[in-house]
Amino acid sequence: MTRPGGRRFRPGTWLIWIAGMAGALAWAAPLVWMVSTSVKPPDQVLTRTVEWLPRTVTFSNYTKVLRKPVLRWMLNSTIVTSASTCVSLATGAMAGYALARMNFPGRNTMFFLVLAVLMIPTEMTIVPLFIGVLRVGLANSYLALMIPSLASAFSVYLFRNFFLSLPREFEDSAALDGATRFRIFWSVALPVARPALIAGAILLSTTYWNLFLWPLLVVFQGSMKTLPVGMAGFTPGTGVGQSTQFEGYAPAMAAMTILTIPSILVFLVLQRQFIEGATSAGIKG
Repeated sequence: MTRPGGRRFRPGTWLIWIAGMAGALAWAAPLVWMVSTSVKPPDQVLTRTVEWLPRTVTFSNYTKVLRKPVLRWMLNSTIVTSASTCVSLATGAMAGYALARMNFPGRNTMFFLVLAVLMIPTEMTIVPLFIGVLRVGLANSYLALMIPSLASAFSVYLFRNFFLSLPREFEDSAALDGATRFRIFWSVALPVARPALIAGAILLSTTYWNLFLWPLLVVFQGSMKTLPVGMAGFTPGTGVGQSTQFEGYAPAMAAMTILTIPSILVFLVLQRQFIEGATSAGIKG
């Protein structure tokens, strides 16, 4: 079979296309169901037949959610996510550049340690971090929320792979002109690493935005809650805050929609740069 452009479709192309569409539908189905349920009246949520589209659209579920201090929670999440992402990218870029371009004893060993950190479950580090935060009196603060996210082994891995793929000619020219190592990093390597910066920013910000367990442990005041912790009050059976006062599945889906929208918007705006950065840095899903 050929299409108007003259290119022939091969059977393998059709299989890849069908598999891709099936995967996309499988990933999109929960999002569609979530948004659809968020605008349904309570009597249309639990029905005998599956109804993907609401018969009646209502925004009363969002009204119930917005009665809570959602804007305050969103501000807290924005501050923590933005600061953590910026610091993680900065430390990751410098460490990744050093591991890719600088020769020093133990460089390979250090990189293997970075890979080892990626294999350690986050839950294993929560207890010592929590004890340390309590001892220094940082609970209920933005710094406490950001501490586990200020350095990221994934960020180091991402930038090391990206810098290894860059040719050395530009750096050698800058070195001949008398530029220092930091000047080469700041003025030559970092501007070229824009795709890796964007890819890392999307992945890290999405991760930090959705953090739940750590903010739940170190924040005791309602005004310092992040959005995931605050929204947990609308889900059944979590035992978080006011979650024992379950108001129904429709308000819960409205809360989850509000929580999900920022991550989706960031990816949609920066998806092209994300794909470029993921490809050049060798990220595999």
